[in-house]
Amino acid sequence: MSTKNKFFISCEEAKHICDKSQYGEATLWEKIKLNVRLSWCHITRGYSSGNNKLTKLIRKSKIEAIEKDKKEEMQRKLQEEMSKY
Repeated sequence: MSTKNKFFISCEEAKHICDKSQYGEATLWEKIKLNVRLSWCHITRGYSSGNNKLTKLIRKSKIEAIEKDKKEEMQRKLQEEMSKY
């Protein structure tokens, strides 16, 4: 991205940094640029707010994933059944 001012970023870049920040992957400089954008852009604030709500809902839910060994066993059985045909 070629901008004259390094503090002001596009909405698309702000969304990308927002996503990275949500997962703890954003650098300090990216977070600063995002906060500058959030201070004046209502669209980016809305996106960020929605992201935060979604993250909280997912963390709050008690979704349990299949254990790795059980998943591998299911995959093996599926391959066996598929090889019969």
